Amino acid sequence: MSIEIANESGVEVDTDAILAVARHALEEMGVNPLAELSILLVDIDYMTELNHRWMGSDGPTDVLAFPMDEGSVDHGPGEAGTGEPALLGDIVLAPEVAAKQAAAAGHTPADELHLLTVHGVLHLLGYDHAEPDEEREMFALQARLLQSWRSGRRTG
Repeated sequence: MSIEIANESGVEVDTDAILAVARHALEEMGVNPLAELSILLVDIDYMTELNHRWMGSDGPTDVLAFPMDEGSVDHGPGEAGTGEPALLGDIVLAPEVAAKQAAAAGHTPADELHLLTVHGVLHLLGYDHAEPDEEREMFALQARLLQSWRSGRRTG
C-alpha cells in the first residue's frame, strides 16, 4: 500500500500510528496491495470550508472521505485484492474536532483519530451509514478493525 500523510493542522499527532491503522484496515479488507491513499490533517477553518463546499454543511466535521476510483478496488474481509491498482482517494481529518469528540467520549484524541481513520477508509471502500442497517454494518466493521489493530499493537 502506498499511503501518504500530511499534517497541516498545526496539532502534533502520531502520524505513524495513523498510517499503521489505515494500512491495517486496508489489509484486513483485502484491498489490492498496490492501492494508493492520501491522508490530510487540517485545521478547523479549512475543515469548515471543505465541509461547506463538498457536503453543504455549516461548521467543521471530524472526517471527510473523497473516493477516487469507486468500483475498481477489490475488497472484502479475507479476500485478497486481485484487480488493477487503484487510487482509493483522500481522507481529511480534523485533529481539533477529534480532540473535542474524544473528551466527550471519554477516550484519547489519538484513539479518536484512529477511529476516524478507519471510518474514512471504510467510506472510501463504499461503506456508508445513511440508513440504520448500513450504520450497524459499518460501525461493527469499524469496531472489529480497531480492536484487531489494537490487539496486534500490544502483541506485535
